[in-house]
Amino acid sequence: MPTKTLHIPTADGQADAFAALPNADGRRPGVLMYPDGFGVRPVLRQMACELAGHGYYVLVPNVFYRHGPAPVIELPEHIGEEARPAIFAQLMPMIKAHTAERTLSDADAYLRFLTTQPEVSTGPVAVTGYCIGGLMAVRTAAAHPDQVVAVAGFHAPVGADGPDVLSKLTAQLHFGHAEDDITPGALKELNETLNATSIRYTSEIYPGTIHGFTMSDTDAFNPAALQRHWDRLLSLLGNTLPTS
Repeated sequence: MPTKTLHIPTADGQADAFAALPNADGRRPGVLMYPDGFGVRPVLRQMACELAGHGYYVLVPNVFYRHGPAPVIELPEHIGEEARPAIFAQLMPMIKAHTAERTLSDADAYLRFLTTQPEVSTGPVAVTGYCIGGLMAVRTAAAHPDQVVAVAGFHAPVGADGPDVLSKLTAQLHFGHAEDDITPGALKELNETLNATSIRYTSEIYPGTIHGFTMSDTDAFNPAALQRHWDRLLSLLGNTLPTS
């Protein structure tokens, strides 16, 4: 699978990024993929390549580029429970510093860069994200209704900005929640907010999952849920950004 290491000009400097390209000639639909809080690393590159294999140009930015190139902090090959406290002690200041304003400023740059790549089709794009990256995906889609036709968030605090942001969404969407991330009551409230819009969506709890279930380098990994994620994501993209 062809890949690239890129640098995206932003208002605050340059964001390093990873891109995975389809193994075929011609232009393909673009997908902006936001990583989880652990950032760009081998498992995210692998997932980007997996998605590119279905015919998409996938761009994965280092959202914490203001603190250095990826990996911004040193990570073990497997992120187990014993390693998480020390990792989060380093990550949380960066996550807190990445405000909604920074997300939106960077989103402008990421979409501008993605849509001007010679391998990317003209027209709309999709945005997907994991954990905090799912919230970034929602913010991006809400701010760019003319460009983003599909948005997906997995084990993500997708409703953290409240109904005002959700009400601005026009993209078709899928939210895949972990069992320990959202209660049935909170899911009902979230879905009622989405029902008040005119968008097509699916929003569901993936059975037997905990936060981070898509990430194979963590203890949260759930292979069945990862496959469910691929099924839902590829269905969403097939409905909105077909590759043929």
